[in-house]
Amino acid sequence: MSEVYAARRERLKERCAGGGAALVSRPANIRYLAGAAPSGAALLLGRSEDVLLCPRPPGEEDGPQRPDAELRTRVLDTPDGDAAVAAAGQAAAQGAESLAVEEHHLSVARHRALASVAPRLRLVDLARGVEQLRLVKDEEEISCLRIAAEIADQALGELLESILVGRTERHLALELERRLVDHGADGAAFPTSVATGPHSGRGGHRPTDRRVEEGDFLSVCLGAAYRGYRSEVGRTFVIGTSPADWQIELYDVVFAAQRAGREALTPGAACRDVDRAARHVLAAAGYAEGLGPRTGHGVGLEITEDPQLAPAAMGKLDACVPVTVEPGVHLPGRGGVRIDDTLVVRCEADGGPELLTITTKELLAL
Repeated sequence: MSEVYAARRERLKERCAGGGAALVSRPANIRYLAGAAPSGAALLLGRSEDVLLCPRPPGEEDGPQRPDAELRTRVLDTPDGDAAVAAAGQAAAQGAESLAVEEHHLSVARHRALASVAPRLRLVDLARGVEQLRLVKDEEEISCLRIAAEIADQALGELLESILVGRTERHLALELERRLVDHGADGAAFPTSVATGPHSGRGGHRPTDRRVEEGDFLSVCLGAAYRGYRSEVGRTFVIGTSPADWQIELYDVVFAAQRAGREALTPGAACRDVDRAARHVLAAAGYAEGLGPRTGHGVGLEITEDPQLAPAAMGKLDACVPVTVEPGVHLPGRGGVRIDDTLVVRCEADGGPELLTITTKELLAL
């Protein structure tokens, strides 16, 4: 992988031509360029060499991933030092004329500290340069996402085989997160959401002590992190009995909306058009007021990345971009439905969108 990380760093340095260096401080971006992001680290892409600066030597507490062996690591003299400030000083010592920094990640105080340690260094904005490089995934990254999705599917499938009535949302969420680790995940990709009865269908619901009851909708949203890459899967079920007519109707509408969004995932498609495809189905069925702000989003080293699949989203999709499609409807006091998949945008010649999360979307009565 060393050559992969080196190539990524070279692509970023091409954006900083003209005697400049680049300072990467955002952890996910450091992980993308260096293979790991030890706590408090900063990555300097300098004129003479690239250096990963760390307050202390990388250890097990930083996670299972280790930095690129071909990248020089410099440990600061004091463990409470600021690696980004030290990197600015090193860039000046290498003779850089400018330093591109991630202004969207730096605080004002930290930005001032960078300027004070190297007053002759012109600070410019790197903007979201690394995030743009991260949009299109290579096959190694997609392989990690595929494994993360498989782990989440396994954990969810095992939960569905257990007795659910009488157990609390919080208990079920904790059990799912334990199962993720049991199946090889680094951990949960995000806080697991389990929502029952009137809570079901809410996006980002935090589990409570409400117990599962017969006739409830049960909405579950979870994801696994594997080698830093994060998947997401969400499903809705009915507990203990045949679903009521209103539950079947609502489920069918959300399922149709999710299918429309998935089918719209083609290279060159406008992000807003994917959102519109799913949103139109729900709005036509009379659920426009219950729609969320977006239909989906990119995933990767972070659970929410660009692109955004939303009404005002700009840009178009490329091949090999992983995204979620996750429409839902929540009816206050009654509950609702969410269906969420992780997919990779593929061209038609390659079979169309690749579905990574394969847990059944049939409305099961558990």
